[in-house]
This record gives sequence, structure tokens and C-alpha cells, in this order.
Amino acid sequence: MIEEMTIPNGADIAWMLAATCLVFFMTPGLSFFYGGMVNKKNIISTILQSFIALGAVSIIWVVVGFSLAFGNSLGGIIGDPRTFFMFHNVDAATHAALSPGLPLILFAMFQLKFAIITPALISGSFSERVNFNGYLIFLLLFSLFIYAPLCHMTWHPEGLLRTWGVLDYAGGTVVHMSAGIAALAGALVLGKRKKREASNPVNIPFVVLGTAMLWFGWFGFNAGSSFSANGEAAMAFATTNTASAISMVVWVLLDVRRGNKISALGACIGAVVGLVAITPAAGFVTISQSLLIGAIASTICYGAVRYKSKTELDDTLDVFPSHGIGGMVGMLATGIFAREVGLVYGEWETFLKHLVALVGVSAFVFVTSIVLYRLTNFITSIRVDEMAEEFGLDRSQHNEQYI
Repeated sequence: MIEEMTIPNGADIAWMLAATCLVFFMTPGLSFFYGGMVNKKNIISTILQSFIALGAVSIIWVVVGFSLAFGNSLGGIIGDPRTFFMFHNVDAATHAALSPGLPLILFAMFQLKFAIITPALISGSFSERVNFNGYLIFLLLFSLFIYAPLCHMTWHPEGLLRTWGVLDYAGGTVVHMSAGIAALAGALVLGKRKKREASNPVNIPFVVLGTAMLWFGWFGFNAGSSFSANGEAAMAFATTNTASAISMVVWVLLDVRRGNKISALGACIGAVVGLVAITPAAGFVTISQSLLIGAIASTICYGAVRYKSKTELDDTLDVFPSHGIGGMVGMLATGIFAREVGLVYGEWETFLKHLVALVGVSAFVFVTSIVLYRLTNFITSIRVDEMAEEFGLDRSQHNEQYI
């Protein structure tokens, strides 16, 4: 199964080690980003919901997650759990299909960081009311039954979506759409908080710090998906920064246009939306096209956040409008702008396939998420009771308090 290849380029190994560390850095960044936006009595719980994924998903990945995502393909849907069970044969040797230029262990660890942050992203939708034990169970189920098959279908050489021609450079579909749609399902299943106004941001500097960490780590997320220290990585690096920059600027201008003052919170959310939207397209588009993608995504997601605020949907930290909608915009933008095969180059096929895949992936993630939330709730209550919610999750779930 494992084939020895030529000795990998040392520069590529160094680049991917650095990229893997950068992506690792994103989950602590998400902890601060989310934690700063909730009520003071829920900040520790919210931070821990992201941070705990570093440990929990790492174990799942070693035991069976990597096999399900990248093991021998079973019909293009899922990997054989026996292929790399307990990281068997995942070592310094290269792999002809998965990592011909890198040690397989390095490829596996890079992919692990994507698997870690995806369920952590979901947690923002039900902040301030989720039972932590129930969240841990859902995190496990999501990783096995949604993330792993979607990752396999999109990124495995024999995956259904990949062989069909769907492009996802660094996780617009696998990470952001899946997290955003699962977040929507979670907000619906858990219902509204008793006091929706309780989510006044407790620490804006935390949000700014978290955004900076996410932006910094995202260079590894996108540019690292080239799997080589080359020109493609450099272009992905540049498109990532450009899309985030324009998205941040557009977001604050939209706030000003509505008569609001420029806010740090708005600038941070806008920057993250741009990062989300460019992710599936980062290595396939030009710098000027990344400007368009960032601006369009910011405008659409800004409208989605405003619309959501007028509904009964209690997605606490706007995960679906930001990551779900942002991921969808990025996926369609990839079909429009992707080099040589995009709509702007006179090719319809890729765009239409992305449109079909968007609908199919959305349905799969939403329905499966509902089932997994219900299953979790059958095992243990996924929502805290009214007294615990009023008391605050920091003390009711962890017996800790932010001062």
C-alpha cells in the first residue's frame, strides 16, 4: 500500500511543516474570536468549545478519521477504516496517490488541522446554551459521519466529487459549507436562547486578536494546500490576503452607508468572510479576481447577517451567514473564475457541476446534522436547562469564571 518514492524536496517539507503549524494556530485564534463575542458568563465555555477540538479530533483522526477520509476508496464516498487504522503505515515514507512529494505522516497531520477546526466552527451557532458533554458527542459524530465522507469525496484522488470535476482548493466545501450548514441545523434544533440580547460582546480586543491569528494561520490553510513551496503557493498566499482585505473594507463601508460608525467587530467579521470565500478558489484565480470574490462575498454575507437578525433563527455568532453563505459564494465563484475551466473563460461545465454539488452537499450536511443532533440528544441532553443557561455556562458547565 505504501510506496517508497524519491526523497522529497527539503524545501517542500519545511514549507508544509510551517503550513501545518500555521493551520494549527487557527483553532486557538477561533477560540478568541468566538470567545470575545459572547456574554461574560459564557466566555470560558465558548473558548473551550473550540480549544477542546484540538485534543478530541486529534484522537479521532489517529484512530480512524484519517482512514475514513483518505483510506482506500469505497465507492468514492468514504475511505476504508482499515487502511490507516491507528495510523498504521502512516510514517515518513511517501504515498504514491496521496503525498507523492511528502512524507505521508506530514500530509496526515496537515489534513488533521482542517478536521480540527471544522467542528469547532459550528460551536458558535449554539453558544450560550449548549451542554458541553452533548457538544463533545456531536463533535465526534460530525467528524465521523459528515466531515470524513465529505473530505473523502472532495479531496481523495478517487472521491466522488473530485473525479466528477468539483474544485475545492482548501476547504470551502469541506470545511466552511459543512460547518455553516451544520450550524444552521444546530441553531434550529437547540432553539433560541432565553435572552438573545445576552450576547453583547464581552471583549472586543479578544475578537481582534482572534481575527489576527485566523488571518495569519489562513496563509497556511490556503497556501499550504499547494503541498509544495512553489509559485502556486505564492499566488494562493496573495489571493488569500487580497480577498480578506477587500472584504474587511467593504464590510465597514456598508456599515458606514447604513449610518453606523466603523466598528472593530465589523472589520473583523468582514475579514473572516473574505478568508472563507477565497478558500475554495485560492489557487485557481488571479489577484484581481480575488478582489471581486472578497467584495461580492462581503456584500452578500453582510446582507445575510442583517436578514438573519430580523428572523427567529438564533445563530448566536452568525456562523451560517458568515461561513455557510460565505462558503457557498466561494464555491460558486470558483466555478466562475477558476483558471481555464471557469465561466469567465467560456466554460459552463465546472460552474454547473459546482451548482449541483452545492445543492447536494447542503442537503447531505443539513439532513445528516439533524439526525446527529437528535442522536446526541437521545444520548444526553444537548441543551442546558433554563437555570444553567441563566447562571452561565462557565460556572454551570465548568465551575470556572472569567474575571
